[in-house]
Amino acid sequence: MFHVKRVIGLLVLLVVGNVGFGIDFQFDTVGSFVLVQSDNNPTDAKLILQKNGKADMNDNTDVGFTNPIVQENRNSGSIDWQLTRVRLDHLDGYRSPWIEGYCSRQSVRAGEQLEIMASTDPPSPFKLEIFRTGYYDGAGARLVETIEGLQGTIQPTPEPNERRLIECEWKPSVTLTIPEDWVSGVYLGRLTTTSDPKSFDYWQSYVIFIVRDDRPADILFQCSDNTWQAYNRWPNDYSLYTHPKGVLGPWAQASFDRPYSKYVQIYQNPQSIGSGEWLCFEFPFAYWLEQHGYDVTYCSNSDLVEPDLRCKAFLSIGHDEYWDLRQYRNVEQMRDSGINLLFFSGNSVCWVTPMQPSSDGRPHRIISRSGTYGGNTQWAIQREEDDGPFPERGPDEGYLMGARNVIPVNGGGDWMVAQSDHWIFEGTDMKKGDRIPGLVGWEYHGDPPLDLPGLEVVAEGTALHGGVQPMQWTSTIYSGPKENFVFNAATIFWCQGLSSPPGHMLPWSHWSRPHGPDKRVQKITHNLIQRAISGIDQVKSDRREDLTLL
Repeated sequence: MFHVKRVIGLLVLLVVGNVGFGIDFQFDTVGSFVLVQSDNNPTDAKLILQKNGKADMNDNTDVGFTNPIVQENRNSGSIDWQLTRVRLDHLDGYRSPWIEGYCSRQSVRAGEQLEIMASTDPPSPFKLEIFRTGYYDGAGARLVETIEGLQGTIQPTPEPNERRLIECEWKPSVTLTIPEDWVSGVYLGRLTTTSDPKSFDYWQSYVIFIVRDDRPADILFQCSDNTWQAYNRWPNDYSLYTHPKGVLGPWAQASFDRPYSKYVQIYQNPQSIGSGEWLCFEFPFAYWLEQHGYDVTYCSNSDLVEPDLRCKAFLSIGHDEYWDLRQYRNVEQMRDSGINLLFFSGNSVCWVTPMQPSSDGRPHRIISRSGTYGGNTQWAIQREEDDGPFPERGPDEGYLMGARNVIPVNGGGDWMVAQSDHWIFEGTDMKKGDRIPGLVGWEYHGDPPLDLPGLEVVAEGTALHGGVQPMQWTSTIYSGPKENFVFNAATIFWCQGLSSPPGHMLPWSHWSRPHGPDKRVQKITHNLIQRAISGIDQVKSDRREDLTLL
């Protein structure tokens, strides 16, 4: 009887913790319970009674648990959510003065208010459609709100101060109270001029914000919006990289109180205008997570400054370059408390980024570059010599991530297996030296701290800076203090191997590019996340042992 109770407990644990996560448990034990998953719909999973080695769908015990992400993605998606007509102020322009806007906060909870500021030049009526981005059976987004009959006005473009800070103080066009049923996620507001409903002469752009919650989800997806803002060139080449004194110094500031320009860093994407780097370098990961029913909640970089967030796995995605020191220490504490850290990113934790309030007192609205992470590494010393002096220097990020920023930090290459017998490669059939073409880029990590206890190099190879200068990159994993782990994929391009959703464009850089979704990248990611959220290998082992006793 003891063993039967233990089995039931384990089954309940598995179902509650893992249904809808792409986990496929199949056992041949006659008369046992089995968790099965539909090949057509990876979010559908049931615990059913298996008879004679086959699943009996008529005689079943359905104790399935659906998380908010699974429930949300059962809603119908929207075919029409992308930008159709985009107009820039000139051929190489960054902004769309015909219609553009920004939000009063990076993230907001249900029940809180969010102001959306919009400007139209010439003055024009417009509408606002709000979409939550996700999977939605492949559509990529769902329409959650439409507000029509809005009257746009020309709102001023302020003059920059001595630190080239442009802080708009536009009047709100819309004030939203976030509904209780809006699930955590990244939301795009599509602004569309409507001066003549019968005309094709309309113009569009996005605003973007994050709805967060405080529930203890399995996965915390941190958006890299500090980096989006650092590279934002609105209105005309104003970013942390465009100060006359130098592109990497401490002299510039950037405000979230302005629209996002089009993405132009390594390729041109006018259809991204207003959405930061979300559609380019993070959305493919979110789309894939929600496709497979993972229990995920979303937050901004600023939410990690004073965290009240609970999870089993913390994810850094894409180009996560700019971190406040408070954010660094809090993520460090997350690791030390037993949370798994997964850096599916490159050039992460690079610049110390103090977050300051806006002129009207709203927190975390102005960022600057006050120094580099790296401690006493050659990276930090050289950055100080080349681009300083800086007010401060952050700790050695290698002891958090398992690998460091390196010089040169950018290039392109293949992701190559170094330790094929490691559990992250289970089910991939990959051998030492096997490559995933183009997955490394455009920036990466290397130079792992070899004195970090338990550090393992799982992949490594050469990236070519400018297509000619070789630079070593290194992907690592190490054990945390409470049977948790920290993984570093060492590339911004990792999410390009997971999915290519609507609204996404494959990037290229340094005469190299990823090739799009790859089953090996998907399987490695499943292995890492399933271990992170459930310690699944041990659970599977225990369950198999107990089921033999039924």
